Amino acid sequence: MFSLPSTLTQVQAQACLQQLQADMAQLPAGAPAQIDASALVVFDSSALAVLLGGRRAALAAGRPLQLSGMSAPLLSLARLYGVDGLLQPPAAH
Repeated sequence: MFSLPSTLTQVQAQACLQQLQADMAQLPAGAPAQIDASALVVFDSSALAVLLGGRRAALAAGRPLQLSGMSAPLLSLARLYGVDGLLQPPAAH
């Protein structure tokens, strides 16, 4: 599982995404890509870019993506940018 840092802004985004992609490449074939956002406290829209980059990498590798620990402010930011549906599993009907 890849855990996001407590601070993820434009300053940290590139290094964080590179580490996430490197960690994902080390996973066994078929293993889900798991990202834990529970430590994230200070962030900007760059955190969404990292999460979307992780999603893109998981899809390219044929892996399911499992996001956990997304706080209300992070989900609110995702809704504001219109990407919340990409970062959450579809709601059961």
